Amino acid sequence: MAGRNHTLVTDFFLIAFTERPEWGLPLFLVFLSFYFVTLLGNVGMIILIGKNRQLHTPMYFFLAHLSFVDTCYSSVIVPQMLAVLWDQGAAISQARCAAQFFFFTFFASIDCYLLAIMAYDRYVAVCQPLLYATVVTERVRWGLVAGAYVAGFASAFVRTVTAFTLSFCGNNEIDFIFCDLPPLLKLTCGDSFTQEVVIIVFATFVMPACVLVILVSYLFIIVAIMQIRSAGGRAKTFSTCASHLTAVSLFFGTLIFMYLRDNSGQSSEEDRVVSVLYTVVTPMLNPLIYSLRNKEVKEAVMKALSRSRASGRP
Repeated sequence: MAGRNHTLVTDFFLIAFTERPEWGLPLFLVFLSFYFVTLLGNVGMIILIGKNRQLHTPMYFFLAHLSFVDTCYSSVIVPQMLAVLWDQGAAISQARCAAQFFFFTFFASIDCYLLAIMAYDRYVAVCQPLLYATVVTERVRWGLVAGAYVAGFASAFVRTVTAFTLSFCGNNEIDFIFCDLPPLLKLTCGDSFTQEVVIIVFATFVMPACVLVILVSYLFIIVAIMQIRSAGGRAKTFSTCASHLTAVSLFFGTLIFMYLRDNSGQSSEEDRVVSVLYTVVTPMLNPLIYSLRNKEVKEAVMKALSRSRASGRP
């Protein structure tokens, strides 16, 4: 730190993917198309669940909230990233940077909690099917979702306040697609040990706690499935969990790689690719995963398309 220029930084400059200007327009078009698919898929999933009475069950209630959070989560990141690609870099004030970091952490935390809640829902459905209607009541559903939002807000608030009480000095360039914690910590000056401990504690609490709930839930689910005598019955039961497992693997796999490892090195192309996976690709894929791997959703989509064709006929 001794050789660093200690001029305090009040604005940042996002420069991700700008080292190769010829990539700017192709990446802009790719990410813009991904964003449109994300909006179409997630908003479509919310409308489909809301209009189809067959999908008015706890599992799809949680899925509708997951789609809403994914829409917001992607919208916090992608427009800013598109501006960086279009202008070959984009200036962002410290206040806007803090707001982006807060909302990213808020929606990402809720995503983690919702995936854990959905694992618990599958556990009750598979392991205690006769008690499912009395355990996962409407009041319980709303309580779990409200708890996810409150916990997400608390985590985002503490991490944002802690992160942005740090002093930033020297180089103000962030070689990343948005104002995220690892690249920001590289711009700090002075003693930041206490703040970093608080930030890391919250980060390691949210992800491992949610992963633990998911692992324990699926451990019981696997035991219950193995006790089913018929191979067809085991396959049918497991298929109800396959979509959720795929979404969990995509989301937590990339987040764990990004945050639960040593980030002391400089931002790399690998880091940026991983960040694109969890901020752009995963929110886009979730509705596709649940629609392509879920029989009830496919049936609801086919019925909606049939009604649309029928109403369009003279």
